Amino acid sequence: MNHACLGRFARRLFLSLALGSAFALAACDNKPGAPAPKPSDKPAAGPASGKPLKVGLLPKKKGVPYFTSCAKGAEEAAKELGIELVYDGPTDGSAEKAASMIERWTAQGFDVIAVSPNDPSVLAPAMKAARAKGIHVITWDADGDADARSLMVSQATSQEIGFALVDTMVKDLGGPEKAAGDFAIVTASLTAANQNEWISFMKERIKTYPTLNLVEIKPSDEKQPVAFQATKDMIAAYPKLRGVWGISSVSFPAAAEAIKQSGKAGQILVTGLSTPNDMKPAVKDGTVASVILWNTVDLGYLTIHAAHAVAKGDLKPGSTTLKAGRLGEKKIDGDKILLGDILVFTKDNIDQFDF
Repeated sequence: MNHACLGRFARRLFLSLALGSAFALAACDNKPGAPAPKPSDKPAAGPASGKPLKVGLLPKKKGVPYFTSCAKGAEEAAKELGIELVYDGPTDGSAEKAASMIERWTAQGFDVIAVSPNDPSVLAPAMKAARAKGIHVITWDADGDADARSLMVSQATSQEIGFALVDTMVKDLGGPEKAAGDFAIVTASLTAANQNEWISFMKERIKTYPTLNLVEIKPSDEKQPVAFQATKDMIAAYPKLRGVWGISSVSFPAAAEAIKQSGKAGQILVTGLSTPNDMKPAVKDGTVASVILWNTVDLGYLTIHAAHAVAKGDLKPGSTTLKAGRLGEKKIDGDKILLGDILVFTKDNIDQFDF
C-alpha cells in the first residue's frame, strides 16, 4: 500500500472511531434515570449562578400615588436582597395591557412576576402561561384566580378591612344612634376581586347597624373624574344621603371633593381608603374625619421579600410565617401572607405619615 492509500485509510479509521465515540456518549446521556432537560426549565438564578433574581412588580395602574408608594418599599427590599426589580404597569389601568406586560415579562424569562390584578379573569390566562414556563407568579394588594398564582401578599384580611370601613363611618357620625340614613359606595371597578370582597364584608357589617341603608354601589374605573361625577349624581339622587365610602385611593379623594364642592361637607360624611398625603387637605378642612389604610411602603417591601422566598424555595407548603427583613415575621394564613395592621389617619396623627 503506497503512502497516499495509507493516508486515506488512516483518515477513514480516525473518522470511524470519532463517530463511534460520539454515539456512545449520546447513548450514555440518554440512559434511564437521566431525564432530558425540558424546554421550559429556567436556569438557576441568584448568587450560585452569578446573576440576580429578576422580579416584575405590576400594579393595577401606574402613576397612582398609592402604587408609587408601594414601589418605594419594593425598591428598598430589592436593594437589600440584590434583586433586579422592574416596576411597570398600564397608566390607564387597562387589564388587557397588564396581560400583555405579563406575556412580555414571561418571554424575557423573569424569575417572579408579582401582579395586582384589576380584572382577574382577563389576567388569568397570561398568569397561567407564565407559571407553565416555570416562572413564579404571586399576587399582591388584590388577588387573582387561585390557580393562576402560588400565593397572595395581602394588606389585611378582607373582613378586617370591610368591618373597619363601616365601624369608622359609624363612629365618625357619632355612634349607632346618629348613623341613620342612606349610604353609598364608590369602588374602583366592578371586577376588582379585593374590593368586591371588602364590599361583601361591608354589607355583612352594615346588617349589625339597622339604621344604615346601603342604596348604591358605583364604579369609578380608577378615574377621578368618574368618581367625582358618580358622587355628585348620588348626592342629587338621594336627599337622605348621610355617608359615602370611597374604597380606592382614586375614588376617595374624588368623592371628598364632590361633597365639598356640593356644599355638603359636614352633612354627608365621606371615608374610605387612600394614602394620608392625598387626604391631608380634606382632613384639615373638615370634609373627612378619618382615612383608613395600611402602610403601603411596607406592602411593597413585603411583596419583594415574598417573591424572594418563593423563588429560593424558602416557602414550603404549610409554612405559617415569613421572615421579612425589617418587618420581622409575618403571618401566613393559608396561601396569603398578611401585612397586618390597619391604620386610621385623623387630624391628630395624619401629619406623622408621609406616603
